[in-house]
Amino acid sequence: MQTEAGRVAESLTPESEPRRILRSEMLLVLALSLGASAVSALISFVGSVTKPGGLKEQAATLNGSYAPGRPWLDLAWQLFGITTALVPVLLVAHLLTREGAGGLRAMGFDRERPWSDLGRGTLIAAGIGSAGLAFYLAARATGFNLTVVPESLPEVWWKFPVLILSAIQNSVVEEVIVVGYLLRRLDQLGWSPMAALAASSLLRGSYHLYQGIGGFIGNMVMGVVFVLLYRRWGRIGPLVVAHALLDIVAFAGYALLAGKVGWLPTA
Repeated sequence: MQTEAGRVAESLTPESEPRRILRSEMLLVLALSLGASAVSALISFVGSVTKPGGLKEQAATLNGSYAPGRPWLDLAWQLFGITTALVPVLLVAHLLTREGAGGLRAMGFDRERPWSDLGRGTLIAAGIGSAGLAFYLAARATGFNLTVVPESLPEVWWKFPVLILSAIQNSVVEEVIVVGYLLRRLDQLGWSPMAALAASSLLRGSYHLYQGIGGFIGNMVMGVVFVLLYRRWGRIGPLVVAHALLDIVAFAGYALLAGKVGWLPTA
């Protein structure tokens, strides 16, 4: 009995127990958010590649109607979806506050440098946006990507406000979890910077796999860039700004240009 008790006590050392808790917390956060999205995207991708016809003949809709023909009910569902998607971010803030790290300030998501974050984010969006669009068009043309439909909402007064809120929600959830939180936990668990970069960028690409191989590769490259910039600046503020601008332009631009210009694919 004493020997067995000694083994248990030895296995639960002060050093190993916090690491075990951090690992469990990280996996739970991912299971409630982008990890689950990655599994869903993989299942969707398998369905797409096994469906008759090429990938570019299929469509991936990002913002669709939840209640066609019932605009007020649709709006309620849209706001419900946006709000509940932010819950994992609140969980991360709680975990970091309990850790004594100061909540989301630990990853540079605060209002200390608004103009710097805005300026850097705008420059990032300008560079990635143009390259990303060109890559998407090439990937779709060669059959490696589905036709991405950024929005298919009805023509109602709340269409563009909801698209903007959706873009902001996407950016906050992804950058807080896949960059700020994930890198912090992997650093605490002893992962090397290169391994953490690979994990973060691979996760980002994985939950975009529903768009096709092009979506996976393009977002994985974007993930590498974002991790390197975060390591350099120590702030996700600029990354949230950049991501939000990219999505706002994609969502609103599609709503305004779809069917009016020849170069923009539509479903």
